[in-house]
Amino acid sequence: MNDEFYNRGLEKARRKDYAGAIEEFNHALQLTPYFTEAYLQRGLAHYDSGAILKAVSDYTEALKLNPESVEAYYCRGLARMALKNLPGALDDVERAIRLNLNYAPAYNLRGIVRRKQGSIQDAIANFKKAAQLYLEQQDKENCRLCLEKIKQLQSPEKPAVEQSGSTNAPILSTKEYFTQLLEKAEKGDTQEALADLNWVLKADPQDAQAYCCRGVVRCKMGNYREAIADFNQALGLNFQDAIVYRNRGKARSVLGDHQGAIADFNQALQMQPEDPLIYIARGNAYRAISNYLGAIKDYTQALRINPDDAQAYYNRGIAYTCIEEIQNALEDYQRAASIFCEQEDWRNYQQVLSSLEKIQKFSPQSKKQKDSLLRQRLLRMVGGYWEIAERLIQQKQNYYPGMSEEWYLQKVIDDLERDRNS
Repeated sequence: MNDEFYNRGLEKARRKDYAGAIEEFNHALQLTPYFTEAYLQRGLAHYDSGAILKAVSDYTEALKLNPESVEAYYCRGLARMALKNLPGALDDVERAIRLNLNYAPAYNLRGIVRRKQGSIQDAIANFKKAAQLYLEQQDKENCRLCLEKIKQLQSPEKPAVEQSGSTNAPILSTKEYFTQLLEKAEKGDTQEALADLNWVLKADPQDAQAYCCRGVVRCKMGNYREAIADFNQALGLNFQDAIVYRNRGKARSVLGDHQGAIADFNQALQMQPEDPLIYIARGNAYRAISNYLGAIKDYTQALRINPDDAQAYYNRGIAYTCIEEIQNALEDYQRAASIFCEQEDWRNYQQVLSSLEKIQKFSPQSKKQKDSLLRQRLLRMVGGYWEIAERLIQQKQNYYPGMSEEWYLQKVIDDLERDRNS
């Protein structure tokens, strides 16, 4: 008879007859007061009917009878969260996880609680763990829902609002989420960024933006063929964005397919005609096939959009060198070096100086150009006080007589850099 009441309660709860279900569970518990599952199921019926406090009471009774009931801790955590008892909810869900490290709903609930407490990164980590577990259990729908929570399309101006009127702390939007991964790759964490994107695509193989993002990361890793395959997938899923064509073009160019690269850059420019990076990239592709005038035209267009783009000046200088317009090349190298110096980008600065050295034989002015650049860099290193620089140069002249002016300038710069790094 006891099982009959319990089974009838389950059936009525399934039909959403919660009052009838509660009555059946009451009968079952009168006959068997230590019936753990009856307390748990009556708690669920109370919860679904809106009697949250009664639900908490039933879950607590179930836990008294079975202190290792993962489901009872999870359900009580859910009810406590509904009562806005976030510390109590967090305690329950953590107990559930300790009892079962692979219980996906508990990680999902902990993510919700941590989000409400404002711990956004912790919330994301929990949603990610839940999604991974759901995926392993082949529960694609719940996995997708967790993924949506991570990439929640929620602008800062219009955050999601709960029924109670309180505002959720904003999760990363889809764009912000992928931007964060690209920044991670930019800082050198390419393997970690790649692993995150592999996980996203395992959860949702139709995420075109994830393919695009993974393609960019693979380009940074030098895996250009795999990157092109990812860009092709993104385009196949109708992700029409200039970033796809621009980066696929760069990958094609590296692999020697310069005509294919130019076609991609043309497509990208139709979408973003004022992007100087695309003009520079197309200029590089033109230069690779010896179309130097086309390259110069593109670099000039990039400089029209951004007059302070050092790379555009430097690349145009290379193109001018190829057609033996040495004076124009010198002027572009000079401008590129000045900008790199202002930005304290010494690696590219040295590259420009190296290019100047290579064309010294074509122009007597090149030595003056290089001396001027070295003086400019030294002046920055001494805080703009040239009298300090002169004193340092004089010391080197006294100690190393008979050297060239360029040698003394470079020696002072090298010694200052060594002292700063020591």
